[in-house]
Amino acid sequence: MEVSAPRFDLVPVTSHKDLMVNTARRHAQQEYDRIMALVAVLQAQADDIRRRLELTDQVAAARYSMVLYPGGQYWLVQDQQRGDTLLTPLGPEDWSTGAPAHYRYIAHIEWLGDNTWREIEGS
Repeated sequence: MEVSAPRFDLVPVTSHKDLMVNTARRHAQQEYDRIMALVAVLQAQADDIRRRLELTDQVAAARYSMVLYPGGQYWLVQDQQRGDTLLTPLGPEDWSTGAPAHYRYIAHIEWLGDNTWREIEGS
């Protein structure tokens, strides 16, 4: 230790530790929030796939007598008179005399290229 040497002060360890912990928490929270946003996106994609599979199962069980085309749009209908589900190209507004009273429209759907079905929103 010389007289001209720089002066050494005590480091306030407690406040330095607090600063480090707060910085670490802030960065960890940012990463956590980013990961949770990605989880939300993945959950939405998983829900979409689950719905497509449900619709695919409903179409497989439905009654229809037409040739289906990929990209085609159809309607899943509950025929309450016969007690079964049918697939039809006619929506509730497409009938000239109105849809049959015993039809309950379930979903407006589109056949995708991977042979699953997706619901068309806003129909």
